[in-house]
Amino acid sequence: MKPAVPARPLSMNQVLLCGALIVTLSMGIRHGFGLWLQPITMDRGWTRETFALALAIQNLAWGLAGPLAGMLADRFGAFKVLLVGGVMYALGLVLMALSTSGLAFAGSAGLLIGMAQSGTTYAVIYGVIGRNVAPERRSWAMGVAAAAGSFGQFLMVPVENWLIGGFGWQNALFILSIAAIAILPLAFGLREPAVATPTGPRQSLPQALREAFGYPSFRYLMAGYFVCGFQVVFIGVHLPSYLKDHGLSPQVATYALALIGLFNVFGTYTAGVLGQRLAKRHILSTIYALRTVAIVVFLFVPLSPASVYVFAAVMGFLWLSTVPPTNAVVAQIFGVQYLSTLGGFVFLSHQIGSFLGVWLGGKLYDTTGSYDVVWWLAAALGLFAAAINLPVREGPIARQPAAVPA
Repeated sequence: MKPAVPARPLSMNQVLLCGALIVTLSMGIRHGFGLWLQPITMDRGWTRETFALALAIQNLAWGLAGPLAGMLADRFGAFKVLLVGGVMYALGLVLMALSTSGLAFAGSAGLLIGMAQSGTTYAVIYGVIGRNVAPERRSWAMGVAAAAGSFGQFLMVPVENWLIGGFGWQNALFILSIAAIAILPLAFGLREPAVATPTGPRQSLPQALREAFGYPSFRYLMAGYFVCGFQVVFIGVHLPSYLKDHGLSPQVATYALALIGLFNVFGTYTAGVLGQRLAKRHILSTIYALRTVAIVVFLFVPLSPASVYVFAAVMGFLWLSTVPPTNAVVAQIFGVQYLSTLGGFVFLSHQIGSFLGVWLGGKLYDTTGSYDVVWWLAAALGLFAAAINLPVREGPIARQPAAVPA
């Protein structure tokens, strides 16, 4: 059975509104998980590595399930995938609160929530955007959706900190599970009408995957996204503890994470707009190079609330600004027929980097008593990503007539 195609595009405003709200909830909730590290490990008597390993599994599960979620969304529609993902997200948060062993915590906070995120975030949403937004506005629209995820961080991190302080860490997770259920009604706004696929040559999924993985530019994008995942998840999860270890108050970490989310709203939107006018490979290379500069400066200047806030603002502007140009390049090269699937594979690379970033942060801290090695590794990887994106070729791939994209 071939995937159905929309009878007519959904309204762009409807797609952006519902997609942005879903990403706001899904990404906003996950961005605050670092706030739970100390209360959970202290209450349960776990090491930081136990907590970090669960979130590392979450990121890896998110990445591994991403291609499958993308395939299902391309074949059966994003609507059904979003419904299942929303239910899994709410259930995972409840079980995360109830877990009393490291294994159970890894299964709930790690495996279940990670799988839920694969069905409620960028790969699935961007597939709908790609099919319903004109190519000349696609990069901008993806920037809007990414900015929504950033706004979710800005909005939800202070809310989650307030929930933990006011209701306790377990009740805070129960409340967030109710918020995750809101993904279900929003999914109806992304329900695409479909008709039978028109006759004529169409590329099969195996053909699309062989083509993508055999194309150097696709592999370059995956390598750069690996670095993105390593950097942002290490910082997002371990920054609060890093600052507390150096004598700064928990409020500094809360404000820093909120600033990252706020400035990422502007950064992702700017990247989406610039993607309509400039070479996306140059945008990506510049983002990664600037991340390295920001990390190195942060490590050299005296640590204070002011330096933390400046670092958070700069990194926030660069945080998820890689997302719109990366996904727009994939659509530009390969078309939109299997955009969710290919986006899922690119994101898998991102999440492998996330797994290593969050796990190494906890592992090396427990081993050395410091995060310094991981900070410098993150800076070095930024230079690698800046270089690997430069040779990306952005033009549509040349195909044989029998493999015409949708």
